[in-house]
Amino acid sequence: MIPRHLLIGLLLAAGCPGPAHAANGCDALTARMIRATGASLAGRSGPLAVFRAADAERMSLDCREPTRMVFAAREREPRAPFFTLIGLAAQGLAGARAREAEVLALRLHQDSLLTGAPQEGLAGRAALRCETGPRGDALSGDLTVCVLRRQRPEVLRSRAAFPPAGLSRAGSAG
Repeated sequence: MIPRHLLIGLLLAAGCPGPAHAANGCDALTARMIRATGASLAGRSGPLAVFRAADAERMSLDCREPTRMVFAAREREPRAPFFTLIGLAAQGLAGARAREAEVLALRLHQDSLLTGAPQEGLAGRAALRCETGPRGDALSGDLTVCVLRRQRPEVLRSRAAFPPAGLSRAGSAG
């Protein structure tokens, strides 16, 4: 017979997602991104995965919330396959339409070239931020960087659940 306190501890531990659960989730997401993009895994450490892709200097996945991917190219104006890769990843990560995300990434990149500032946009549930120009961080050698993350759906609340302040449902102000 298992002591009661040990049984309770086991039940609590089984119901709590821990590092093993998070690692399995990241493994599954990494595999999904490989299938979606055709990239190969270059390395993995904890919640971070780095991929090899012919069309990007850097392609990495951070499984921590908010889940995001970083794409980098050394060119100021990368070729079209760079943006195609971002579209495929947006489809795999967020369920966005690949072509819609690809076009958005290209538009954000072009707008960033024109304005000299980072540009952001949404394609379905995929949020993108693209920027161009010299950088002062770990991506300093890259002239084009796009960050893709999964956009969480907004929680919609019923107006009936939240009456206007100061008014009760029983009567009106007056």
